Amino acid sequence: MFNSIHGTITGKFPKQVFIETNGVEWDICMPDSNLDLIGHVGDEAKVFTWLNHTDKVMDLYGFASVEERSLFFDLLKVDGVGPKGAVKIMSSVSSGRLSDVLNRGDLEMLEKIPGVGKKTAGKMMLALKGKLTMNQNETVVRVSSPTPYADLILSLQSMGYDKRQVEGAVARLADEMSKDSDFAGKSQKDREDILFRKVLMELA
Repeated sequence: MFNSIHGTITGKFPKQVFIETNGVEWDICMPDSNLDLIGHVGDEAKVFTWLNHTDKVMDLYGFASVEERSLFFDLLKVDGVGPKGAVKIMSSVSSGRLSDVLNRGDLEMLEKIPGVGKKTAGKMMLALKGKLTMNQNETVVRVSSPTPYADLILSLQSMGYDKRQVEGAVARLADEMSKDSDFAGKSQKDREDILFRKVLMELA
């Protein structure tokens, strides 16, 4: 089975990318969080793939890196999470943040991720807590902003919010709240959670 496809990006849509190689245009299902990592229409890209072939469907899934694909495989180990569900989860939150939430055992935060819910969150925690090896910095280094909230920005962007609006809202709210000694004294995780909720309320 083929491991990856290297070609020209001919189309990008929610959870979908078209890659043309040697006259063949591949229709690939890809998490939204990965789409921004592979380039723009007209660019050359290498997409790591997985073929889901059953007696009813044959779908090709793509990922921006081997690590992203590995996380997808980890999600498939969770009872009740199929390929489409795994893509929906990865589209709702950056891989780095999802891995961090799972490894920290933050069930409350996990339940808030679109596509998860309380029942699935419990199953994910049971199956994956402490077992993920995702490089937490993999996603962060691909974000151009030097802000300490780069992963938070990518998470919100992956949920469909405009990157510039998200960056502006995070920067402004972080600056305002940094003047609050109570906020400044909190852990990075707590600050991210607070900002996440406030930015969501502002952008809603």
